[in-house]
Amino acid sequence: MGIFKAYDIRGLVPSELDPSKARAIGNAFARLLSAKRLLVGRDMRSHSPEIARAVIEGILDAGCDVIDIGLASTPMAYFAIGSSDVDGGLNVTASHNPGQYNGMKLCGRGATPISAANGILDIERACSKPYPGPAGVRGSVRQVDMLDAYARHVARFANLARPVRCGVDAANGMAGLTVPPLLELVPSIQARTLFLDLDGTFPNHEANPLKESNLDPVRELVKRHGLEVGIGFDGDADRCCFVDEAGRTVPADLMTALLSRSFLARQPGRPIVYDLRSSWVVKEEIQRAGGTPVRDRVGHSFIKATMRKLGAIFGGELSGHFYFADNYVCDSGEIAFVSALSLVAASRQPLSALVADLRRYHATGEINFHVEDKAAAIAALKQRYRDGRQDELDGITVEYGDLAAREWWWFNVRASNTEPVLRLNLEAKTQALCQQKRDELVAMIGTPEA
Repeated sequence: MGIFKAYDIRGLVPSELDPSKARAIGNAFARLLSAKRLLVGRDMRSHSPEIARAVIEGILDAGCDVIDIGLASTPMAYFAIGSSDVDGGLNVTASHNPGQYNGMKLCGRGATPISAANGILDIERACSKPYPGPAGVRGSVRQVDMLDAYARHVARFANLARPVRCGVDAANGMAGLTVPPLLELVPSIQARTLFLDLDGTFPNHEANPLKESNLDPVRELVKRHGLEVGIGFDGDADRCCFVDEAGRTVPADLMTALLSRSFLARQPGRPIVYDLRSSWVVKEEIQRAGGTPVRDRVGHSFIKATMRKLGAIFGGELSGHFYFADNYVCDSGEIAFVSALSLVAASRQPLSALVADLRRYHATGEINFHVEDKAAAIAALKQRYRDGRQDELDGITVEYGDLAAREWWWFNVRASNTEPVLRLNLEAKTQALCQQKRDELVAMIGTPEA
C-alpha cells in the first residue's frame, strides 16, 4: 500500500513523503470532501512544518480555506476539528514511528475518521494523476491557538477526590505540549515529568509505550519517588500506557475494564466497545457493572463507528487507545491520563490492588510472525480448529469453553494490512493451558519475530 495505510498516511521523509506529495495529498483531501474549510495541525518532527505548509498549499489550491492550529497532539487536532465549523481536517504526524517518518491522520466533519475504506485510497488514486493546479479562487489561511481550549476540555474529565502523585513520560512527543497546561488547571495532579521537551528525533527512547523497555524510565521514576501511578505517552499522545506504584505494567485491556466501571457508575446500562484482542475479563467486568459489552474489530475507525452507531459511552483497545463519547467519540491519551488518575483518587487502594482481581486469566500478548501466504495460514488454522466456535470478524477467532468452564481458552490470528505478518493473541483460564496452546499454535504458524 505504500504510504497510504489502512488508517492513516505514513512514510519516510523525503524518499516516500516530500512536500510535493504532501501538497498533492492536501489538494486531493479537500476535493474528496468538497470542503470549504479544513483544519490542519502538526507534530514536533523537524520536517512537520514543511510538510504541513505543503499540505496547506494543496488545500488552498482547491479553493478551500484553512484553519492552521500549529503544534498539536492528534487528540488536540481531533478536538479542534470536532468543536469547529469545519468540513474536516488532519494532523501531520507519524505517531510513534521513528523521527525519519512523517504522515497524516485525517478526519471528516465532526472528527469522524477517514480510513482506507472511506477516503484514503481515493486520495491515493487522485495523487497518482497530474496535479490539477489552483482553483479559480484560492482559499485563505487563519491561525488559531487551540491549546488552552483543549486543556480546559480535558480538565473537565478530571475528578480527583484527593491529590495523586504520578510520573509522566512524554517521550519528547506532543504530550510535552499538552500536559503542562493541564497540570496547571488540575493542581491535584502532582506530577513528576520526564522528556517534556519537544524533539522529533526522540533522543531518549522510542515514543512507543507498548514496548516494555520504553516504560522503564517512568517505571524507575515511580519507584524512586514512591509515586502512585506512571504514564507513558506515544509520539502524538493519542495512546498511553500505565504502570502501578510498584512499576508493574497494567495492560490496556485491564485499564479498559477498570475505566468501564467508572463510566458505567455514572451512566449505567450504556454500551462499551472493546477490540477482540482484549481479555475476556473486559466483557465480564462490563457486564458486572451493568453495561453492554460490544466486541469489535481492531482499529480506530471501526471502534469509533460502532460507538457512534450504538451510543457507546467508552471504548478501549489493547494498543492503548481509549475512546470517549464526550470527546467527539475520539481517542485521547490525555483524557485517559486524567480519567485513570481520577479512578486512583477515588479509591483507598493502590492501583496494583485495583487491578489485582483483573489479572485472573493468562494471555500471551500479541505475537507477530512473518508469513508470506497469510490467507493459506489462516485457512489452515480454520481447518485445524474447526471443532471450536469460530468467527471471522477480524482474521479468525476460535473459542473453546466459556467463563463458567473449569478450563477455557481462545485465540485470534489477524493479518497485517501492510506487511507479510500474522498477529496472534491467545488467552486461557490457566497459565499451563496458555503455554500449551501457545506452543501448539507457534508450531503451526512459524517462528515468532523478535
